[in-house]
Amino acid sequence: MIELHNEDKMPLYEQLYATLADEIRSGTRAPGTPLPGRRTMAAQLGISVNTVDAAYQMLAAEGLAEARPRSGFYVQKTYGMLHSPAARPKTAPPSLVPVSERPRFDLSTGSVDTALFPARSWGRIQKEQLYQRPELLQRGEMQGDESLRVQIARYLSAYRGVDCTPEQIVVGAGIEYLLGCVAHLFAGGRAAVENPGYSRTRVVLQNSGIDCTLVDIDQGGLSVAGLEASGANLCYLTPSHHFPTGVTMPAPRRAQILAWAAARSGRYILEDDYDSEFRFDTRPLPSLQGMAGPDGPVVYLTTFSKSLAPGIRIACMVLPRDLLARYRQDFAVYANTVSRFEQQTLCAFMADGYFTRHLARMRLVYKRRMEAFAAALRQALPGVTLGGVHSGLHFLLTLPGAGGEGAMVAAAAREGVRLRGLSEYYLARPEQCPPDTVVAGYSALREEDIPAVADALARAWIP
Repeated sequence: MIELHNEDKMPLYEQLYATLADEIRSGTRAPGTPLPGRRTMAAQLGISVNTVDAAYQMLAAEGLAEARPRSGFYVQKTYGMLHSPAARPKTAPPSLVPVSERPRFDLSTGSVDTALFPARSWGRIQKEQLYQRPELLQRGEMQGDESLRVQIARYLSAYRGVDCTPEQIVVGAGIEYLLGCVAHLFAGGRAAVENPGYSRTRVVLQNSGIDCTLVDIDQGGLSVAGLEASGANLCYLTPSHHFPTGVTMPAPRRAQILAWAAARSGRYILEDDYDSEFRFDTRPLPSLQGMAGPDGPVVYLTTFSKSLAPGIRIACMVLPRDLLARYRQDFAVYANTVSRFEQQTLCAFMADGYFTRHLARMRLVYKRRMEAFAAALRQALPGVTLGGVHSGLHFLLTLPGAGGEGAMVAAAAREGVRLRGLSEYYLARPEQCPPDTVVAGYSALREEDIPAVADALARAWIP
């Protein structure tokens, strides 16, 4: 029986098309064999006949299948002859789950509560920009509109201790894009990357010609001894809120990291200020960039994905002046990747005070949600330990005796709860991962669902 790839952002017909296309290309479905009837396939998967038909039509358009009048769809014979499994490497099939097993509750870390988005004020400002400023239809500055960079510089100075001028700021469509631009300036270099950490970071750097070496973190963040031994000239880290452990790098460790960068010419720190705006106990430590100064060896990166929404692709970086000159030389012909209407909407949103009020409201909402979720878990799961609860929008959940991380993730999925094991973020040496630990995000969790989630996890993990 066919099962659809569980990809929420992909329409059902595309999921079905992707699954069948992979089977045809790999030879699992032999040339000339019929595809299941549309009604049969729809009944099996619990989807509409129109959805199945759309997927089949895509297969036919790609030359993977052919429609035979009054007979149905068949795997294309000529495709099979030209693209036999011997001539085409067989790819691993995607992780497939039945549609009926989609999670009721998503505790992943990449989502936000869209109900908190300031749609009314954002929409009003954007509408004003659209109708009153036709000049925004023209191409803007390569680094982003100056007026927005002025607002960002003021905000970063006031709330993150970043020491820079608007000229040092580059606006771009997401951290990945900006990180790729920075990596271009160091092509052929080597970067020390946190372990555990983001696999996406390593991929972006490697795709840009940077060799990556993984350095373990401890209770103070990235190991300085490991950094010294890595032979790296770049160091990527998340000192304000390490992902996924939630560790905040203390001031003495920060000074040691800065000393490493200052000890040799050509060394730089890539500071990803991940989730720094969400700290619920004390004010976060100032940025490494602020400690190093405007010409120090630190590239500061941050995004508005969590504070506004992931779909609003606005991020920024602050370059020291020596790198800024090289960036302007290499990227002089590039257009900015963020719509000027989005830029100017954010600019007005910040200039008129909406942004700081919005962040204050979000902190209160998320703090209340975190406290309610933590209390519900502690009540439902005797012996549970929660780590990193006072910063960021997720925490580590450890429950000895629940069968181990893999069993915990699988049992939670059977109860309709999606979450990930901590070991998934270990890019090397997974044996060092603390046992019985999963990563639970709560940013997209509705408060009225908290008791049901805690009960579902209790059913999953307590015999």
